[in-house]
Amino acid sequence: MRQAMRGLSLAALALTCAPLLAAHAQSPTAKIVRNANAFLATLQPAQKQRVLFAFDDAKQRVRWSNLPTRFVQRAGLSMGELSPAQRAAVMTMLSSALSPRGFEKVQQIVEGDEVLKKQEHDNPMFGKDLFYVSILGTPSETAPWMLQFGGHHLALNITIVGAHGVLTPSLTAAQPARYEENGTIVRPLGAESDKAFALLNSLDSTQRAKAILNYRVADLVLGPGQDGKTIQPEGLKATAMNAKQRAMLLDLIAEWSGIVHESAAAARMAEIKSGLDDTWFAWSGSTTHAEGHSGTAYYRIQGPALVIEYAPQPLGGDPTNHIHTIYRDPTNDYGRRLTSK
Repeated sequence: MRQAMRGLSLAALALTCAPLLAAHAQSPTAKIVRNANAFLATLQPAQKQRVLFAFDDAKQRVRWSNLPTRFVQRAGLSMGELSPAQRAAVMTMLSSALSPRGFEKVQQIVEGDEVLKKQEHDNPMFGKDLFYVSILGTPSETAPWMLQFGGHHLALNITIVGAHGVLTPSLTAAQPARYEENGTIVRPLGAESDKAFALLNSLDSTQRAKAILNYRVADLVLGPGQDGKTIQPEGLKATAMNAKQRAMLLDLIAEWSGIVHESAAAARMAEIKSGLDDTWFAWSGSTTHAEGHSGTAYYRIQGPALVIEYAPQPLGGDPTNHIHTIYRDPTNDYGRRLTSK
């Protein structure tokens, strides 16, 4: 009888704990940590030494750029020097830190660099082997740490602090911004262009007069190397938009805030919505949107905890095929607000 009662007690305890254990096992942070440790377990000691940095390594933290690695050297391990199993482990780790659409966007940017390499007659300055991975700190479900992945036209700085996932500052760019793969046209940053033009074209003449700047912006103002700098908000304030336009603005912002995994993205969007009344939309350059291209249209979205810039580049003669973008939170880049307590 006593054994039967003990069996029932254990069964009841198991039933009580099961949901808690399942929730813990399925939490985004737990999954990212598990996949990060699985990647580290594939490495030889010398490789592990190269990929791991202290969380407070300020030099490594800012070693990112839109430029090829020949001009701005990265640290960590390049994809080209990893085995197929190790590369797969990197992708699994990265996919768990990003949303499905965010991971797809990253893959398209990387593949685009491989296309560029072939277009440039196998130019060794480009290609998917030249993207680097590094980890700052120790993967943990409670203590802060950071995952970096990037190379030419890509820099992901993912700071993880418990349940929080911070993707700023991060750079997503594309060259070519439009290419064909298996008979399908791929535009890694296509939605960033199409949704912005849809918002611009929804504005009436009074709104457009405020949104369109009277000067040209050629490239990112707060791009690589501009940490800690600020710019004065300008353009059209969200309070001057109607409800549909404000929803369109949020949908456009989600092309960046939604790259990180869904749980962190939801928290980030809630923060952005809370500051929407103090968010601005500014436009510079072409206002013509033809055949899915963006011309020389630069735009900026700026709020209390947000800066997004989209900047076509004339290099190569076709600005529609070479795009730079930056995503920042001036209050929390590199998770500063969460880690300075």
